[in-house]
Amino acid sequence: MEFQERFDRAFAPLEQSVASARIPGGVLGIVDLDGSRQIRAIGSAQKVPSVRPMLPDTWFDLASLTKVIFTTPRILALAEAGTIDLDAPLTTLLPDLRQYSAEAWERKVTFRQCLGHQTPFPAVEPIYTYGRDPELLRAFILQREWRAGPPVYSDINFILLGFVLERLAGRTLRAMDPGPGFAFSAPPKLSAATEDCTWRNRVLSGEVHDDNCSALQGAGHAGLFGTADAILDFARGLLDGSGAAAGSIALMRTPLSATRTHGWERPHDGWHGGSLCSSATIGHTGFTGTALWVDFDKGRAWTLLTNRTHPTRHFDSGILALRQTVSDLVNAA
Repeated sequence: MEFQERFDRAFAPLEQSVASARIPGGVLGIVDLDGSRQIRAIGSAQKVPSVRPMLPDTWFDLASLTKVIFTTPRILALAEAGTIDLDAPLTTLLPDLRQYSAEAWERKVTFRQCLGHQTPFPAVEPIYTYGRDPELLRAFILQREWRAGPPVYSDINFILLGFVLERLAGRTLRAMDPGPGFAFSAPPKLSAATEDCTWRNRVLSGEVHDDNCSALQGAGHAGLFGTADAILDFARGLLDGSGAAAGSIALMRTPLSATRTHGWERPHDGWHGGSLCSSATIGHTGFTGTALWVDFDKGRAWTLLTNRTHPTRHFDSGILALRQTVSDLVNAA
C-alpha cells in the first residue's frame, strides 16, 4: 500500500470521531524510515469559551508522553554514563526518601522498578489536594507512608524519577532543556485546549492539565508540550538511531514485564497500539488524548494527538477504540 493511501485510510476514523462530536479535534502524523512523512489536522483546537481551528502545528499538552520523551531518556542516559545503577534503590540519590523509617518498603524501590511500573505505589493519588507549595509537596511525597498494593501503572514512579533528575542537575525540571521542539508551556492561542478545570476555575490552554504536575510546578510524569512535528522528529531519531536518546534505545526496547519495557509499553492484548504492529513496537499514551508508537521492525512511527479532555474529562470520547483503529490502519497490509 502506498504511503499516501495508508495515511488517508488511517486519518478517516479521526475524521469520523470529530464529525460525531466524540472529540473536538486532532492531528495524525506518520513517519517512515524511508523518509515518507505526513501530518494532518482536523476539527477544533478549542470550543469553549471561543472556537479556534486545529492546525498541523498546534501545540499539545503531551501528558504522560513526558515519561517517555523527557524522563526515561534522561534516566537511561545517566545509567549508561554510570551515574545511576538501575538495580540500586532510589535512596542512593534520594537518601531522604522515608528517612524516618529505615525498613520502609519505599526505601527498597529501584530505578528499574520505577521505569517498569513494578512498585507497590498506588495508581492514583490527588497530591494537589494537600496544598500548592511545590517544595512542601515534594517533602510530603518523599516522607509519606504510601499505601502498598500490587504493581500498577503509577505516576508516583516517575514523580520520584523526576526528583532524581532535579537533585543531580541542581535545578527544577522546568529550568531544564526539554529537548528540540518541546517546552513546558505553550502559547495559549497556539495550543489545543484541555479541560475547563474545576480546581483552577478556567479553561486550560498552554498550561499543564495534570493537577499534580501543576501543583508541583513541574514533575517527571507530565508537563511536556510539543507539536506533531517535534514528536515525529523524536520518533525518527529512535528509528534511525540519530537522536539524543539513541544510546538508550536498547533498554527502551528491553521487556520488563508482559506489558512494559524501560519506560514504555509493549504490545499486549487490548493495548492502545492495535493488533497489527510488530512485536518490536514500543508506545505510550497521555491522559489528555495524546499517543506515540514506534515500530522498529516496520521502520515506522505514528502519533495521534487529540484534545479529548476538552472541555471535560467526564465524557466517553471513545479514545481507546480510536487509537486502536487508527493504529491498525497505519499498519494494515
